[in-house]
Amino acid sequence: MVMVKRDYERVMKYFDEDGDGKISPWELRKKLGMMGDELVLKEVELLVQELDSDGDGCVSMEDLVKMMEGAGEEEKMRDLEEAFEMYNDSEMLGFITPNSLQTMLGRLGESKSIHQCKAMIHHFDLNGDGLLSFHEFTLMMH
Repeated sequence: MVMVKRDYERVMKYFDEDGDGKISPWELRKKLGMMGDELVLKEVELLVQELDSDGDGCVSMEDLVKMMEGAGEEEKMRDLEEAFEMYNDSEMLGFITPNSLQTMLGRLGESKSIHQCKAMIHHFDLNGDGLLSFHEFTLMMH
């Protein structure tokens, strides 16, 4: 799910009770408590300190966007790792081979010849070894 500016603004407005454009530890604790997360103030202060980029003790809109986009990147990376594991060759762990690609595509209803699978891999095979590493796979998926 791609968030747009108004989505971030909506989240900021929810937490920023006094409308000063920043989320204080007290505002964060109160709103998280309403959502069922009962946190002690010290925990919330540590969380805010971790997110706070300008050292004012509050979470700004910029901090909020950076945190939410960072969480999205972590989720994307987990999804890519899971997808890579599906195609990963059971005998050559850590790589997608033409055979493992052909097998997985076959399971997905895509019938491809070994030659076609080699050509697909070749397109993203940066080091020319005839295999796709996780790094090459992530480049292919972007």
